Amino acid sequence: MRTLRARTASFERPARLLMVNQFAINLGFYMLMPYLADHLAHGLGLAAWAVGLVLGVRNLSQQGMFLVGGTLADRYGCKPMILAGCALRTVAFGLLAVAGSLPVLIAASALTGLAGALFNPAVRAYLAAEAGEERRVEAFAAFNVFYQAGILVGPLAGLALLAWDFSAVCAVAALIFGALAVLQFGALPARPPAGRSAEPAWRAVAADWRTIAANRPFLLFAAAMSGSYVLAFQVYLALPLRARELFGERTGVVTGGVFAVSALAALSGQLKLTAWAKQHLPGPRAIVYGLVVMGAAFLPLLPTSYGAVAGVTALTLCAALLAWGGALLYPFEMDTVVRLSGDRLVATYYGAYNTASGIAISLGNLAVGTLFDMGVHWLPWAALAATGFVCAGLVARLHRAGYLAPRPVPVPG
Repeated sequence: MRTLRARTASFERPARLLMVNQFAINLGFYMLMPYLADHLAHGLGLAAWAVGLVLGVRNLSQQGMFLVGGTLADRYGCKPMILAGCALRTVAFGLLAVAGSLPVLIAASALTGLAGALFNPAVRAYLAAEAGEERRVEAFAAFNVFYQAGILVGPLAGLALLAWDFSAVCAVAALIFGALAVLQFGALPARPPAGRSAEPAWRAVAADWRTIAANRPFLLFAAAMSGSYVLAFQVYLALPLRARELFGERTGVVTGGVFAVSALAALSGQLKLTAWAKQHLPGPRAIVYGLVVMGAAFLPLLPTSYGAVAGVTALTLCAALLAWGGALLYPFEMDTVVRLSGDRLVATYYGAYNTASGIAISLGNLAVGTLFDMGVHWLPWAALAATGFVCAGLVARLHRAGYLAPRPVPVPG
């Protein structure tokens, strides 16, 4: 904790504010979202298809709009997008507190996703600019600690508030985002967009998107890294499915424990892993090592049968290795995106990168679910492990070929 305080204090005030902001964002989001499906199904009595629709709209509106959110941040500034995202989440969670009809729930869900699409690329682009080239990796390492802390504390806070009712959870989450908007309006310095074009907005945006489409190193890196997001998401999909197979009705307790282990592992290991990697590895090799660890995380789940203790141990080890692998690669991954952008249109690049990862998660989850349905116990885990190893090989190949080195970014005419 002292190391984190010292590391955070070494950054300028805007960077520190963004880190605390991310903790509060995840606190507000995760105190509500893990319990939303149950509220919709049992609190409001919606059919399963309607629950899936509401949750799907949130994911689609966020993943589908990341590129737009990043583009708006580059054109109009990161601060307005951060404020707009927090304000939209305030409205969305306020609606969820009172919504009783499907159209209102869908609108609230869409606003929740759109809010994330607005502030996520903007926060990362602002932090990258504030930290500068020399300290970007350190800044994103500290940022990820705050990020994971919000994921850890949020569900616990939401569970405590559920002692009243779900509306109380929504109201408190809305208040958190409203307070964030007010705080950052007064305390976060504005960063005017650099080199804003005077041409019509649609032409400028089209040119920006053509720039990204022409940036082959970035596209290859985003494709190679897409598997890491599929692997990280398995804490929410494959591991709970395995827990259900092993423990039946006790799944909730086991899954909650696994989720806590994942967050605690990332919190405890992030700064140490980043410091070690900065000393011993160039950035791309740190990413490769992280992907290998994430792939290896699924190997303990390959055995076809084991007792309760061995089952919990395998699930816990998988969650911890996933978290440590992700913690190892994350700061260098974020730094690589900035370098491949040529330090230009950074928020747009982050938006495009998040959109690609969101598509990968959707397709990957469909594939993982299909593998589970095939009934071959070892197959999903072998496929997930292979995904990590293949992605590591692809990033290593890009590094050897010089694609991940800084280079001028083509600007289409």
